[in-house]
Amino acid sequence: MNHDIPFHHIKVTKENKPQAEAQLMHVVEGTRTELVVLARYMQILSDALCQKMSGRIINIHHSFLPSFKGANPYKQAFERGVKLIGATAHDVTADLDEGPIIEQDVARITHAQSTENYVSIGRDVESQVLARAIHAHIHYRTFINGNRTVVFPASPGSHRSERMG
Repeated sequence: MNHDIPFHHIKVTKENKPQAEAQLMHVVEGTRTELVVLARYMQILSDALCQKMSGRIINIHHSFLPSFKGANPYKQAFERGVKLIGATAHDVTADLDEGPIIEQDVARITHAQSTENYVSIGRDVESQVLARAIHAHIHYRTFINGNRTVVFPASPGSHRSERMG
C-alpha cells in the first residue's frame, strides 16, 4: 500500500549524475518536497545539490562505519564478534556519511546469534532511528549548527511516544 504517496525512481550512473540530480531537483521543486530520505542510496551527492538542499536530506545507515565498509557489513561484524549493532541517521553533506547526526541507537547482540539475526536486528534499529529522525524533522525540532544537528525534545503535551522523543 502506497497511501497515495508518489514514488519517483531516478536511475543514477557516473555518466548521468548531473542530469539525474537536475531531475531530482525538478521533482523536489515541482512537488514542493520538504524532505528527501536516502536509504540504500550508494551515491555521493554533489556539493551543489547538498548546499541547495541543506537540512532537507536525511540518510540512514548502519553504524559499523568506518570499520566495516562495503556490501556485507553485517557479515563482517559477525565475523569479528561485534557486540553492538547500531544505526545513524544524519543530515546529508557532500562528505560521504559524515553529515551532522540527527539520531542514533544500538542493540546488544550475542555470539549465539547468526549473521541473519544481525541483519534482522540491524534493519529494525535502522527503521527505528530513521523514523525518529524523520519525526523530529517534520515537527521542526531540528536545525543544523555547524557540524552538529540540534534536536529539540518534543514539547510537553504534544503527540509523542517515549521512543519517538
